[in-house]
Amino acid sequence: METRIPMVPTPDDAALWHQGALYLADQRGLPQRAEFLRLDSAGAVAEAIRAMVVRGAPAIGVAAAYGVALAGRDAYAAAGPAWKAMVESDLERLAASRPTAVNLFWAIRRMRGLIAELDARDPFPALIEEALAIHAEDRAANRRLGDLGAELIEGPTDIITHCNAGAIATGGYGTALGVIRSAFAAGKVRRVYADETRPWMQGARLTAWELMQDGIPVTLQADGAAASLMAGGSVGWVVVGSDRIAANGDVANKIGTYGLAVLARHHGIRFMVAAPTSTVDMAMSTGAEIPIEERDPDELLGCADRRLAPDGCAARNPVFDVTPASLVDAIVTERGVVMSPTVEKMRALMGEAGSQDP
Repeated sequence: METRIPMVPTPDDAALWHQGALYLADQRGLPQRAEFLRLDSAGAVAEAIRAMVVRGAPAIGVAAAYGVALAGRDAYAAAGPAWKAMVESDLERLAASRPTAVNLFWAIRRMRGLIAELDARDPFPALIEEALAIHAEDRAANRRLGDLGAELIEGPTDIITHCNAGAIATGGYGTALGVIRSAFAAGKVRRVYADETRPWMQGARLTAWELMQDGIPVTLQADGAAASLMAGGSVGWVVVGSDRIAANGDVANKIGTYGLAVLARHHGIRFMVAAPTSTVDMAMSTGAEIPIEERDPDELLGCADRRLAPDGCAARNPVFDVTPASLVDAIVTERGVVMSPTVEKMRALMGEAGSQDP
């Protein structure tokens, strides 16, 4: 049974560990309903990821790490010294919860590495310490990349962002919104234009909410309104996050990102992708190899529980698209900035230690 607890309605962490349980901000209800969902099993965490209680690639990775810790705790309680054999099914369930966000697999792989080093004793203390470390490292990475991205922006200027890559999509502070927060603090941002982001409306519900809470001027616009705004000449940058970046710099992000990149290039506007290096997948040579999640078409056929399309209408509902590296001016990570990304530049950023297995 799930337990709901009121949360303070300010943009902070998507995930909190408290008194032996994981608390996730239920992003499906924001901003009208601000609640934490209390989860105390790996299966519950996997379902929360699948159902988009938590979303945003870094936040998914953080939640998955806590899920592995819970899996270890439950496996030891059930099987004692034989816990490693029992924990595997929970890890597989977590890995199957969302296919595109590479941070999910990165976090599980890191936790697996720790599991391999542990003996037959209770694994929970070590696993929860590692999950807390992953969370803290992501928060620190976002602060760092936010400042690095802000250095690229000459202001004051207007910025367009798409979907939500803020504090609640990460371990804290945000990736794209981390850049915007740092740039605004430096006096470089006049106004942020947030795309509404159909069909889950993350821009309308989450990005606008986060920026308003921080006192950053924000205007919501329909996804199709970006071109007319760009033509006006006030926009200097498009700043977005990412769910997976391929070895050549191709970027998978929320559906509609590719179109924004094409529009930006046509209008001479620069295009920035902000993401921690845990989002870079050096095992994917190009974006063509990135698995693109498709969700229930019913999400597209209506809005706010009201059916809009005629009965029997077919719908296509890809969650992400891939922006070619040739349209990306800068990839900003906590390790540094890659301008006009190529395979060689991405390898230099990541190094041998950055290579990842699928």
